[in-house]
Amino acid sequence: MILFDSHFHLYDEKYGNEQDEIIKNAHDNGVKYMVNIGLDEDTSKTVIEQANKYEGLYCAIGMYPEYCNDDEIDLTYIERLYNDNKNVVVALGEIGLDYHGEDVNKENQKKHFIEQIEIANKLELPICIHNRDADMDMLEILKIHKVNNGFVMHCFSSSLEIAKEIIKLGGYISIAGPVTFKNARGLIDVAKYVPLEKILVETDAPYLCPEPLRGRRNEPANVRFTAQKIADIKEMSLEEFSQITTKNALEFYKIKKDEA
Repeated sequence: MILFDSHFHLYDEKYGNEQDEIIKNAHDNGVKYMVNIGLDEDTSKTVIEQANKYEGLYCAIGMYPEYCNDDEIDLTYIERLYNDNKNVVVALGEIGLDYHGEDVNKENQKKHFIEQIEIANKLELPICIHNRDADMDMLEILKIHKVNNGFVMHCFSSSLEIAKEIIKLGGYISIAGPVTFKNARGLIDVAKYVPLEKILVETDAPYLCPEPLRGRRNEPANVRFTAQKIADIKEMSLEEFSQITTKNALEFYKIKKDEA
């Protein structure tokens, strides 16, 4: 059985200097492929370095919405880093909208999100989208500004109605550990609805550790618990579900099997 953790953060300080152990544990638990997601220029450089070091590890680079509240930001590093590292950079991410909390400039976030969609289209890359408390603006942007090479809603937490709109637009839905939580009724409905060909699984590690390990530091090895939960929801075997979601992720990120 082969698993694919489609979204996590290996550089996070919660891992200390344990990156070797985290990757080994993932491989030992059947997680052959992982995508390490950057948040800004510095972390984008780091995910590239880590992807070049570890087998089965790829990366996404971009600017997180929390850092897109200013009028002007420098996004030129994205194209530069991609052109120098096409062997490991498979997407733009984590980009999008986050209206949670204070000091949020919605107009600037939308502007810089659209700019990054345009960069992704130029580079012929898919995008990994962060969406928090911004459903309607997110849908409006995705309807007006076509994403040419596909998009995934990472760690999906919106309603079933929003999931249906995303699927209509051709997007993927990626589901993380919260689907295993006791209060996950809405997310269970989403997991049940999303067509098999449009679903990915992720950890968003080191955050959102699934049951039965909830509360601990998360890591890619734990994606199996999320995959098992969704397989149960869809009334299929873990092996069959993992085969499908791994195939989906390889196709979404355009990772050729002979390269993987």
